[in-house]
Amino acid sequence: MERLTQAWAVTAPGAIETEPLERVSRRIPAPGDRELLIELLACAVCRTDLHLAEGDLPPRHPGTVPGHEVVGRVEARGPGASLFARGDRVGVAWLASTCGVCAYCRRGSENLCPYSTYTGWDRDGGFARFLTADERYVHPLPDTLSDIEAAPLLCAGVIGYRALKRAELPAQGVLGIYGFGASAHLTAQVALAGGARVHVMTRSREARALALELGCHSATGAYDDPPERLDSAILFAPVGDLVPAALRALDRGGTLAVAGIHLTDIPRLDYQRDLFQERTLRSVTANTRADAREFLDFAARNPLTVATTPYPLDEADQALADLAADRVRGAAVLLP
Repeated sequence: MERLTQAWAVTAPGAIETEPLERVSRRIPAPGDRELLIELLACAVCRTDLHLAEGDLPPRHPGTVPGHEVVGRVEARGPGASLFARGDRVGVAWLASTCGVCAYCRRGSENLCPYSTYTGWDRDGGFARFLTADERYVHPLPDTLSDIEAAPLLCAGVIGYRALKRAELPAQGVLGIYGFGASAHLTAQVALAGGARVHVMTRSREARALALELGCHSATGAYDDPPERLDSAILFAPVGDLVPAALRALDRGGTLAVAGIHLTDIPRLDYQRDLFQERTLRSVTANTRADAREFLDFAARNPLTVATTPYPLDEADQALADLAADRVRGAAVLLP
């Protein structure tokens, strides 16, 4: 008899007010070659899931199940799978597969692989009780982290870690963070642990309060000038209007890294005011498995305060709506 389970799928992308997520009944998938069948323990909700639901990120196939910050338990192994045992707790992240042979993969830039696939976009993700994943792209998780704490690390934490590397923050440098949600509040802690001074610019009063609780040196409005020039900045808010503001806040030779997969249009830049004096503007595209390993190792050695707002899996649509309205403190996490 076919085993069925419940999931949330994007059937007709649209504004979150139109309820683009639909509860569906799906068969429990069978793991293929080198794949694992994973039973959900927790799935964090990412702004990328919101972009998918609203159509900013067009679904790769009809009825996509979002979710790519998955903590789960190995339920079964497909043919050739040997890296994990049944019952192991594992993490499933955004990067689902790469070709392994292109120039980007060979040079260690698998996040740029033109044949890459992604959890919750190309493959059904964690807004469901079961999912499958290629074991080569699955991560062991530190025992020091609970399920609800570990889930946001698998995208919010990892992409923030990569964005921090891309921002080239010098030792003991000054970092500006624009937007302060799930990813930013973890990235700030990594920077603070390295001795940086961190200034946060965000529209949310609750987020500003959280930033100060975590030890950031200031927290002001999204378009406010930081109290000192920035060596580096990271833009987490998907707001193109903030790009000129962040560039102007940089010191000479500073770097702005844009961490989101989607960004509204960037206004016209003034070369002399915004880019001159060797300021750098760069994007961040996904992450590599090496990034994930490095960050999870950091998290195992350095206790992080992971701010979470739990939701039952049955309320995934409400979690997305709250994320869209900035009503989530830290990361929303779905629990079965």
